[in-house]
Amino acid sequence: MAKLSARDEVRRRILDAAQQQDLVLTHQQCTTLGLSKDMIAREISRESFKRVYPRVYYVSSGRLSWPSLAHAAVLYAGRGAMLSHFSAAYQFGIITTPPRTIDVSIPASRRVNGQRGLRVHRRQNLPFAVRVPPTTLPAQTVVDLLDTPLTTDDHLGIVTAAVRIGTHPRDILHTLEGFTRHRNRQFLLDVLASVKAGVESPLEYRFHRDVEKVHGLPPSVRQVRDVLGTRLTRADVLYEEYGLRVELDGELGHPGGRTSRDMWRDNEADISRQHLTLRYRWRNVAASPCETAAQVGRALQQRGWIGQLKPCGPGCRTTNIR
Repeated sequence: MAKLSARDEVRRRILDAAQQQDLVLTHQQCTTLGLSKDMIAREISRESFKRVYPRVYYVSSGRLSWPSLAHAAVLYAGRGAMLSHFSAAYQFGIITTPPRTIDVSIPASRRVNGQRGLRVHRRQNLPFAVRVPPTTLPAQTVVDLLDTPLTTDDHLGIVTAAVRIGTHPRDILHTLEGFTRHRNRQFLLDVLASVKAGVESPLEYRFHRDVEKVHGLPPSVRQVRDVLGTRLTRADVLYEEYGLRVELDGELGHPGGRTSRDMWRDNEADISRQHLTLRYRWRNVAASPCETAAQVGRALQQRGWIGQLKPCGPGCRTTNIR
């Protein structure tokens, strides 16, 4: 095998190192691997390298990807830096849209010059990190994001998405203990209690909280798996004693209404289990929870429930059922 020239040997070292870092290298790494300042400038002028942040380069002529941008941000931020907040959430799949701004946490003892598209969080107690580039753990990421001014539904979505990917509520609670001040401590405790009970989405949480619990409906079982006909199905909410199912359809999950599979499941539940299926969407649960509770209550009464609805507060639009 022919011996590589000195230039080709440098290029090989550069490529090998860059492939370990999503194709990004710092200026110091480049010079350590054998590139001079003039050589780096020449690569930038040829657009073989792209300057992502000061003294951090994307060493490819291709399009800069989000993982490369995120890794570049960590390298730029330097010692102790890690992806956190929305960037960490995207890395783990807690959110599915890549954030336009990269969140990086660094030790409070250090400062980093601000850059466009980069948000730096200085932390007195830097959390543990995993992966390459270093990234805050999912439980820490959830606690961080719930300390930001998002909407209630966004916060709910973050918690339930984290649990769905395998984050245990116990780990989130343990992480929360380390925060002496947290803007949503009680909210997070309440949400995690519901998640442990089987609530898997913001819509389900709202149904449990605003329709079921405050109006005194009997306790239900959530996310019940069942075989109907030859198909494995799942009921969002089941009042098993009364043969009543409630299916909750979010707009994103079922745009335009029920799917054919939904209708088949509901019909089969009616036939095989003699179950009644009620179906609600965001407007029913978020905008008119009292009317929804009244309707569920009437259905339960018709099927043997002897309890009665409770008003959720002054002006509640439910009607007591005896």
